[in-house]
Amino acid sequence: MLGWLIRTASSSIGKKALMALTGLLLIGFLVVHLAGNLTFYMDGDGAAFDSYAETLESNPLLPLAEFGLLVLFVTHIVLALRVTKQNRDARKSRYAVRATAGGSTAGSRSMVITGIVLLVFLVVHIMDFRLQNDGTESMAALVREELSAPLGAGLYAVAMLALGLHVSHAFKSAMQTLGCNHPKYTPLIEKVSLGLGIVLGLGFLSFPLVIFFLGGSAAGGQA
Repeated sequence: MLGWLIRTASSSIGKKALMALTGLLLIGFLVVHLAGNLTFYMDGDGAAFDSYAETLESNPLLPLAEFGLLVLFVTHIVLALRVTKQNRDARKSRYAVRATAGGSTAGSRSMVITGIVLLVFLVVHIMDFRLQNDGTESMAALVREELSAPLGAGLYAVAMLALGLHVSHAFKSAMQTLGCNHPKYTPLIEKVSLGLGIVLGLGFLSFPLVIFFLGGSAAGGQA
């Protein structure tokens, strides 16, 4: 298995396929993560969100899940860097011309930039909500504290706009890389990709906007 992964990651097509697969898995994680985070809006004191967070923390499989996510993120980032370099090296080749045929979008043109923004945000996000939380403070209170500050809310908002833009292109690109490229289905895939970008981007963006501008009164109680 390990040998197959190494051989696959060593080939041009293999790197792109693995990057596409890890990207789709990460999008799936984001959908689940957003669904869980929306419990923040379920009541006025953050109890539902705290209960959700405590359920995750008490799950004995959490360390394994976190390790799996770490592997996914690192693999996706490393492959993205290698594929980006590979594409730049082959920019003048016939293959590169074909790969970029059909026009571009804001999402496709900004993939590297939004990827860097998301990487920086990921580090900050882990430090703020994973490493900083010692278990004595309510998770809802910690979220309100971080996103009530201009710097925290601003960074989160910019990152979530980048996330929406990134996903709006990433999903359809991954599907095409994995062979789902047919005149009958491509328009639907493009709409789903755009829809995912909008839903995930605006869904996560709602937290800093509501907490910062409404003071947390509409999101789990007063800040």
